[in-house]
Amino acid sequence: MRALVIDDSRAMRRIVGQTLRGLGFEPVEAEHGQHALDLLAGDEPVPALACIDWNMPVMDGLTFVTRVRQNPQWRDMTLMMVTTESEHGQIVRALAAGAHEYLIKPFTTDAIRDKLELLGLVPVGESA
Repeated sequence: MRALVIDDSRAMRRIVGQTLRGLGFEPVEAEHGQHALDLLAGDEPVPALACIDWNMPVMDGLTFVTRVRQNPQWRDMTLMMVTTESEHGQIVRALAAGAHEYLIKPFTTDAIRDKLELLGLVPVGESA
């Protein structure tokens, strides 16, 4: 199963990507929302999951979520915000825009696994 990891921090993309790899995903990295949209518009299959940072140059995560939800080809992709933005209003905005889950940085491997279990993307008890 493919997973899109969208974050302007290379280190964070690697951390999230390694965690997802340990859970059976094939991570694909994007530096910002527009880069991710360009990847989605390519010939590769649509990933099952996108882990999205909020604050990025070129296109932020909230705009990415909104654009994905506007495209019928991508509507089935599970979207999870993975960000330092922790204010209740921002969480509500992201979920209202179409994100399925919201994970606040810093996070643990167990926290990602737990969110993916809730979303039905990994079996309960799967180790990372």
